[in-house]
Amino acid sequence: MINFQYTRPSSQKAAIDALAKDASAQYIAGGTNLVDLMKRNIMAPEKLVDINKLPLRDIQEVNGGLQIGALALNSVVSEDDTVVQKFPLLSLALKAGASPQLRNMATVGGNTLQRTRCPYFYDTAMPCNKRQPGTGCGALKGYNRMHAIFGASDKCIAVHPSDMCVALTALNAMVLVTGVKGDRRIPFGEFHRLPSDTPQKDNILEHGELITGVWVPDDGFTKNVHYLKVRDRASYAFALVSVAAALYIQNNIIKKARLAMGGVAHKPWRLAEAEKALIGKKVSDATFQQAAHIAMRGAKGYGYNNFKLKMAPNTIIEALTVAAKA
Repeated sequence: MINFQYTRPSSQKAAIDALAKDASAQYIAGGTNLVDLMKRNIMAPEKLVDINKLPLRDIQEVNGGLQIGALALNSVVSEDDTVVQKFPLLSLALKAGASPQLRNMATVGGNTLQRTRCPYFYDTAMPCNKRQPGTGCGALKGYNRMHAIFGASDKCIAVHPSDMCVALTALNAMVLVTGVKGDRRIPFGEFHRLPSDTPQKDNILEHGELITGVWVPDDGFTKNVHYLKVRDRASYAFALVSVAAALYIQNNIIKKARLAMGGVAHKPWRLAEAEKALIGKKVSDATFQQAAHIAMRGAKGYGYNNFKLKMAPNTIIEALTVAAKA
């Protein structure tokens, strides 16, 4: 880890100005991902801008939805009464992530920005286009058991690690951002990027922009929801495959449906076509199997992760089945 400057501004403007003036500067809040990356010399910011003094911890109902401040802790959000009652899918996803100790430090904004846990990204002796563009992708023909089956490129097959982001993608959340050019509201499904030829870019934030919170519309998914995470061990493990499922059911007919997957792509993977296939159908095994079949169109394994081609549709079916019975 290199020596770095440290500043702790007390206003959003001061924080944005501090970052905008230094191309290598980074915001820091809980630090549960950034500090690890700094210790391994994967990221080496010359300045850290600590945003913990900013008033960004509120959780409140605003404009027909729930606004969650970027500095709200994952543990606090997961247990918040409004989240549990009106947005239970988000609560379930947060509780599936990391360990209780990390959830007590990790923030909503930081969770949104966390980087891949690909071992080739973390090993500075190995080639990685995400860490050092142009060096190659070690995972492409290496040990790629944890890697993508959707949306990958020959430059990168890493996956996004967040559970929270999968739920927020399914729930049509918005990322609230501010910067020197003003405020932006970015649909969650558009915030993260696929690797294409620029895998070093995880999202569409511009340098200096600050995530101030997320907003989740209240679309009535309060009952028939489930977050299913398949992993190697029961705690503190990243998903091999995860599914966020939300259904709105009347008289055994699916009126609305939301589906997104984690552990399968460089970003949370929304299953829009599978959602359309569910709407208007009766709740049944056949309906869920058809949706899972549609969801897998375009999937591709890379050797060690070929098992995901079977695990993923099975996980979709199970998540939908459990959600329908909730």
